[in-house]
Amino acid sequence: MIVIFDWDGTLCDSVDHIVRAMQAAASERALEVPDAEAVRNIVGLGLHDAVNTLFPDLPEGGWRDLSAAYSRHYIAAEEEPPALFPGALDTLLALRDRGFELGVATGKSRRGLQRILGTLALEGFFDTTRCADETRGKPHPQMLQEILQERGKLPREALMVGDTEYDLDMAGQAGMDAIGVSFGVHSPDRLARHDPVAIVDELPQLLDLPALSRGK
Repeated sequence: MIVIFDWDGTLCDSVDHIVRAMQAAASERALEVPDAEAVRNIVGLGLHDAVNTLFPDLPEGGWRDLSAAYSRHYIAAEEEPPALFPGALDTLLALRDRGFELGVATGKSRRGLQRILGTLALEGFFDTTRCADETRGKPHPQMLQEILQERGKLPREALMVGDTEYDLDMAGQAGMDAIGVSFGVHSPDRLARHDPVAIVDELPQLLDLPALSRGK
């Protein structure tokens, strides 16, 4: 069985970095600066979809300039890089010890994911990863379908863990079960609409769930 995690807001406490970078980018491009809640709502989407959701009236190609500004501000903020959530690494190690494969399905770019994995000394840690700039973004199920194909798994042999309804919707479309985490960007009420098998308040609680409490 493979357990697939979202990154921002699920494994990594990076949402505030995203909010500040997007607000700084909007200010730089002389756009109306979105409030923190509006930015939090698009965390998990690929950058193109996130920008177009926040700024639907941008002129043709305007998303590229804003995206470039966002990336500059986000990289600059990584002088103080975001950390994993408490208990995240121990939970991942425990799942691996129980025989589970581990994956990441994220709205980050490949370059962004590799950069933070390197910073956190996690290069090569996951069995597989998929990023929004190399496949279709959430909530389309393609990135999960590609992971299943690569790892030779059926949907019933996989589980998605995420903090947004985009994660859970993606899992549902791929025919997979999902678990929500309550400490990310979308409320438990929003997550519950997508029928997760559980919603946990901290990552170590995953280890007590029946589907993950024993080796696979």
